[in-house]
Amino acid sequence: MGVSTSALPNNAQTASATVTPQATLPSECPMHQAKKEGCPIHQAAATTTSIENASYPVPAHQERAYEYLECPMKTANKPQTEDDIDPSNMMPPPNQKPSPDQPFPLSVAREESSIPRTYSDKHWVYPSEQMFWNAMVKKGWRWRNEDITANDMSNIIKIHNQNNEQAWNEILKWEALHAKECPCGPTLLRFGGKAKEYSPRARIRSLIGYELPFDRHDWIVNRCGREVRYVIDYYDGGEIDKSTYQFTALDVRPALDSFSAVWDRMKVAWWRWTS
Repeated sequence: MGVSTSALPNNAQTASATVTPQATLPSECPMHQAKKEGCPIHQAAATTTSIENASYPVPAHQERAYEYLECPMKTANKPQTEDDIDPSNMMPPPNQKPSPDQPFPLSVAREESSIPRTYSDKHWVYPSEQMFWNAMVKKGWRWRNEDITANDMSNIIKIHNQNNEQAWNEILKWEALHAKECPCGPTLLRFGGKAKEYSPRARIRSLIGYELPFDRHDWIVNRCGREVRYVIDYYDGGEIDKSTYQFTALDVRPALDSFSAVWDRMKVAWWRWTS
């Protein structure tokens, strides 16, 4: 029993959003801008600020990781002051300082994703190596010097980012079924990790001899004003592809919590069976 969604239609329309810097950035930190006309659902508004900045549970390594993207040259070894408060959410910058017992320096550079944020003109932003390390230490992880290297952390971040991009691309395939309903394309509203809560599908697979997933996320997608929940099970895909940093097999599908989702799952199951 595979976990690929390759039987889904391939005409998924990848949503894009306008990325607007909070302030004038130096030439060393270019920001890519792309305008999308006629889709007000993607535009930020003053009335939605509280919604965008609401506190939702997220995996420990992603906590506070997506609030804004800042030039890494301005964040490295920079003392935090009141002037650093982000006026859009009145929050200080994420923790980019090395941990007290950290054995080697880590990058504070952050990569912008291709995933558009709901109620914003920005894309979600991935955590830096330093932010990832700090979040894991806060969660209780401790490594001996011989357990991990700076190069390992770099690879972990690349794998993490690739997994998220892969998950979003699979969601876009499902959302292509609703292209007429949502011509602007979907956006990601929020997400949460549920590593210890196996989905019914994962449990059924395990009963017939397949391995359980090593992680699970639930992503809440905004389909032009309608919230749709997706379940993502992460399975070990074997050796890491060194060119793409992909090793995880993802099982991505809409949660069975609405008639629309049930109908989508039935249609795709039929296509897979007959293709």
